Formats: sequence, structure tokens, C-alpha cells
Amino acid sequence: MSSSVLGLRHISLKGLALFLLLLAGPGAASAADEPDLIFRRSTVFKWVSPNDKLATYGLDDPEVEGVACHFTVPEKGGFKGWLGLAEEVSDVSLACRQVGPIKFKEKMEQGDDMFRRRRSLFFKKMQIVRGCDAKRNVLVYMVYSDKLIEGSPKNSTSTVPIMPWGAADPNVQKCGDYFTQ
Repeated sequence: MSSSVLGLRHISLKGLALFLLLLAGPGAASAADEPDLIFRRSTVFKWVSPNDKLATYGLDDPEVEGVACHFTVPEKGGFKGWLGLAEEVSDVSLACRQVGPIKFKEKMEQGDDMFRRRRSLFFKKMQIVRGCDAKRNVLVYMVYSDKLIEGSPKNSTSTVPIMPWGAADPNVQKCGDYFTQ
């Protein structure tokens, strides 16, 4: 092959890689590691393409040791869903629980992202944010989705009261000491 053809091929591969990086960039960014798939259940049968499903995931809060959240999201089937081109609906449920002694790793802002995931090719993302109800010493988690132009009012909230975890955990931390307004 001529050097000009190789050069064009190299440029087009770089361009494609940059395009894919931009697609995966902010939409796929997450504050937490990728969640663990717990299970999926089909909700709508499709003859030739993948079924629509509900998928339940679990993840640990990356900034608050001892808290885990589980969320269930609908996943579009069909050929658009299979190719990653379908826009997912905003229906998400959320449950967060204390799973061990709670330890804050650093100071945080109210409403900081705990997890973020793309829900459409370009414009929609799901976010789990956390805050602190200092008066009740309770962590508050909220999941919602937003779009570039218009978000969805659909959301779910879960709370985690900060409690001692057995006799080995006599010092219960106060979330108000770790969140800024």
C-alpha cells in the first residue's frame, strides 16, 4: 500500500477512536466503579431480537464505606437496544442499605454524584446522588435521569440511617461532619 493510503487509514482510525471516546466520555463516566449485575428478567418477548428486560445492579458507595445500593433499570431490547441506539426510559428504582461499619473517606458536597450512567446514545444519563440529613444523621440517596434539553421528574429516594455495626463499632460517625452545604 502507498504511504498516502496508510496515512489516511491511520487518520481515520484515530478519528474513529476519538469519536468513540467522546461517545463514551461524559455519558459513561461514573463516580463509582461499574455496578455488579445481580440478575435480569425479560418483560417483553421479541421473536428475532433481544427481549426488553429489567436489570438489577448492586454497587458500593465509593466515598462512604459500609453503604451499598441496588437499583433496577429497564433495558430496551429489539435491534435498537442491542446496538445501543435506543433511548432508555427514566423509570429506575433504588434501595441503599448499611452493610458494615460506616466510614467516610473524605469531605463531600450535598448532592454529589455517587454513580452516573448513559441511558441514550448522546443526551440522557441516569445519576445517583448522595446527601446528608444532618438533623437525623441519615444518608440520603436519590436516583433520577436527565437530558440535555429536558429531564424527567421520575425519581426514587433511599435513606441509610447511620447506626452502630455490632459491638466492634462503638463510634458512630455524624454525616453532618462530612458534607458541606
